Amino acid sequence: MTHNCSFLEALDLADDQLSFADGRRESHATDFGTEQNDGGGVLPDAVVWPECTDDVSAVLAAATDRGVPVTPYAAGTGLEGNAVPAHGGISLDLTRMDAVADYRPDDFQIDVGPGIIGSDVGEYISGDGLFFPPLPSSGDISTVGGMIATDASGMQTVRYGEVADWVLGLEAVLADGTVVRTGSRASKTSSGYNLTDLIVGSEGTLAVVTEATLELAGRPEQIRGGRAIFETLDDATEAVFDAVRTDVGVARIELVDGLSATMANEYLGSDLPDAPMVFLEFHANHGVEEEIDLCRTIFEDHGVARFEMSDDDDEMDALWRARRELAYAVRSYDPVLEPLHPGDVTVPISSYPTVVREAKRLADEYDLLVPCFGHAGDGNLHYSVLVDPDSPEQVERGEECYREIVELAIELGGTATGEHGIGQGKREYLEPEHGGGAVEAMRTIKRALDPTDTLNPGKIFPETAAGERINGRDR
Repeated sequence: MTHNCSFLEALDLADDQLSFADGRRESHATDFGTEQNDGGGVLPDAVVWPECTDDVSAVLAAATDRGVPVTPYAAGTGLEGNAVPAHGGISLDLTRMDAVADYRPDDFQIDVGPGIIGSDVGEYISGDGLFFPPLPSSGDISTVGGMIATDASGMQTVRYGEVADWVLGLEAVLADGTVVRTGSRASKTSSGYNLTDLIVGSEGTLAVVTEATLELAGRPEQIRGGRAIFETLDDATEAVFDAVRTDVGVARIELVDGLSATMANEYLGSDLPDAPMVFLEFHANHGVEEEIDLCRTIFEDHGVARFEMSDDDDEMDALWRARRELAYAVRSYDPVLEPLHPGDVTVPISSYPTVVREAKRLADEYDLLVPCFGHAGDGNLHYSVLVDPDSPEQVERGEECYREIVELAIELGGTATGEHGIGQGKREYLEPEHGGGAVEAMRTIKRALDPTDTLNPGKIFPETAAGERINGRDR
């Protein structure tokens, strides 16, 4: 649906903060996980680049008054169409709000704008021996605002938790332009509703974050990394489960199956063995060798073929680069095949071997390539179902394979999306996972905070898959 956004010209915005140009609009109609002409979003009617909280407030108040939807946007690295417009309107690009507002190293805290790149936060604080532990694998290309919107997590989640665990407070703007502050600078609080956690993970459907207070951690004195190579994928996943159950002091424990290793080698020119692997990194201030020895012993009980640790920074950088760039490697592996959807299920750690085993079994059953990798330590499985998009029969098989893996994860007590959010791609799984009553409670919160359905309509809720807005607009 097309919306008249000429009212934006009357706001106190500089000329370079507003665009109606086709090229600008087209660049905001897709993200990494969508294609504009194949399941992506629709063109926004305008793009706005706010530079301060007042800009965000003015745009939202004016848009709400006129019934124009607003979709927050940043780096465009999302995988479920979270930041892609579903109903036109305004694409609110927050990348210019990328400043460090305040830094308090003695308190292990930093206040940042939503448009700052995650790795830039790391560089800013590294001189004080601090780091931001939940930084996801895409932290060098994704923004803090995007991480908060999807409650992202990364390779170190098994030890440090997800982004929500490290957000102390937020400044955010509601749909009507009201500016609110949530949380505090204290390390804990039991004062009132936890609005911070409500906004984190809401994908811009409840408020637009304009500043975040992040908690930081001291960098451990001992960091060691390496890899373990297994004969079978079952051995690898069982070893991961056993290590996590035993509470080995590992900060990263990542699964890479043989197919994923082959894809990484072709993409990067690396020389990973064509075998199931577990990438490891241990953090400690003392006693790291004892943790490594314990992990080695556990892995030996599961038939590990090789357990290799390294002190060479370049060698470890190459290893982690192979893991970080697997999404690109999968996409470029075959000129004919394309990934259907980004698989992102998470299950209780005891069920991790089951979900990986079933994913590979389904790949064989449907005669499809399904590379499997992911943050194994917290039960997170990333997978891609590769199909020829010009073959309707193969696409149908691929959709069924993808769906069965998601449904299995939910059946095992897990989730359809561990860190990518619901967006547009996972709406149909919201009610099977949470139940109708819980989803209706979510709708009630959405209606209370955004009665005009201004903020990011078309996301999260199942009915919006049919092109509706949750409160009846644009029907």
